[in-house]
Amino acid sequence: MPLPTLLTQHIVRRPQRIALLQHIAEQGSITRAAKSAGLSYKAAWDAIDELNNLAQKPLVERSVGGKGGGGARLSSEGERVLRLYQKLQVLQAQVLEAAEEASDLDLLGRLMLRTSARNQLHGKVMAIESQGRNDLIRLELAAGLTIDAQITHDSTLRLELENGTEVVALIKAGWLDLLDIHGVVTPGHNDLTGIIEEILDAEDGPSEVRIGLPNGQTLCALAEPLHLRTLGLSTDKAVRVQFAPSNVLLGTPL
Repeated sequence: MPLPTLLTQHIVRRPQRIALLQHIAEQGSITRAAKSAGLSYKAAWDAIDELNNLAQKPLVERSVGGKGGGGARLSSEGERVLRLYQKLQVLQAQVLEAAEEASDLDLLGRLMLRTSARNQLHGKVMAIESQGRNDLIRLELAAGLTIDAQITHDSTLRLELENGTEVVALIKAGWLDLLDIHGVVTPGHNDLTGIIEEILDAEDGPSEVRIGLPNGQTLCALAEPLHLRTLGLSTDKAVRVQFAPSNVLLGTPL
């Protein structure tokens, strides 16, 4: 099965994150792999979440341990991606040799997009519904999960969206609203259910909540500790996540 276009481009543009797969294969632990890769524990988790969300299947299989981390290993898909990355390393060396000037590489770097949105989910357009000046874009994520994005019709045209187009849905962590499993979802909002995998408390401010979806993708939300306690939400508990379609940004390959 070919890799999604967006994951393939991520391999080319963000090789340091793909290299983390090699460390996980060698170390069998997120904590040790992060140290070996020169990353913080949190940065390693962030990288794994982003890779799993962009792939059609999870690349890393993990078992949540104590505060110091847990065991981890590559899935069969992860092993395949790692082999591709190793081949691309050879091609990268050839590209560097072929560049006419160092400024050529700087130019390419400026043309590559990075985003501050914490959640980046790979999906495909499955339907486009006109709503006046806006369009409601129905996206199919891995394993058949769906979400809606609301963008202007001009944006639909500019991104050349049509059924089957691969996109990345970008959702800032602060735009996600956590509800208990029986909570009432706001009409018209996206509604996903998952399991809280980890809660990272901050010294001052909201906690970072990692939520595993049934399809293997991961969401990251921000929530005040008091809000979590009031709803009875904690690690390994089921949770509902809602967010407005207008808070889903879409990106496509250049």
